[in-house]
Amino acid sequence: MSLIAYCFILPPLLVFSVFSFYPFLHNFKEALYQTPPYPNEPSKYVGFHQVAQVLSSTQFVQSLTTTILFSLIVVPIGLILGLLLAVAANRKLKAIGIYRTIFSSTVVTSVAIAAVIFGTFMDPVVGLLPWLGINPMPPLLQNPTWALLAVSVVTIWQGLGLSFIIMSAGLQSVPEDVLEAAEVDGASPVARFWHVTVPLLSPILFFALVVATISAFQSFGQIDLLTGSNSAYLHTDVLTYLIYQNIQGQAPNPGVASVLSIVLFLLTLSLTLIQLRYVERRVQYAL
Repeated sequence: MSLIAYCFILPPLLVFSVFSFYPFLHNFKEALYQTPPYPNEPSKYVGFHQVAQVLSSTQFVQSLTTTILFSLIVVPIGLILGLLLAVAANRKLKAIGIYRTIFSSTVVTSVAIAAVIFGTFMDPVVGLLPWLGINPMPPLLQNPTWALLAVSVVTIWQGLGLSFIIMSAGLQSVPEDVLEAAEVDGASPVARFWHVTVPLLSPILFFALVVATISAFQSFGQIDLLTGSNSAYLHTDVLTYLIYQNIQGQAPNPGVASVLSIVLFLLTLSLTLIQLRYVERRVQYAL
């Protein structure tokens, strides 16, 4: 019986080993080798010198700051909007299913499509912003002051569908008798929401927080499509895009990209563990 179980496990294990585990472990080796500027020369072993050099560089510090700021904008706003839409749609009204479909529709919208839609919307020539009287100079996606916020808006909109679905599922699991008991006791709608719904929804909120944080730190497509090679000047060069530049840029440096990949992994892992350690304490599984 155990042999049959291992036969079922072996194919996915091989796939993960080849395409996930091996590249992940190979990153640690690449981080210790410096890629020469000339392609015909072999890589040079430099140990942890390259790691220290990358972590102390101005480019890395700026990229890390941008990543954290981007996440602080995207994660809380996305969760709050998803919760508000879920509360608005959690009613027994005629044709409410249409609104739920509209609110959740962005979950099937790819990052590329979302970037193209908002890129056209923000275009200073053919976009809709000039029609609304919003025409900053330089244009929004070329403006160092507003570019990161513009990319954040695209990210929030694209992830709103998933947040709405998660929150809606959580709201539908809140017992009606508990809410009715609170109403009989004289609790106002706001009090019922904060003291009954939110505590019972806290496991869902915690799950959504962890997922949204990981997703924010892995954002790449919208930044590449909307700001592209000007990301450093526009302060939208998050760590994922900096990794891409060191792999596919004009001067590829796989060693630096490996260091940045490891840092991004450790940073995401650390934030997840911190959330599991401290935020989960506030999760309430029952009243």
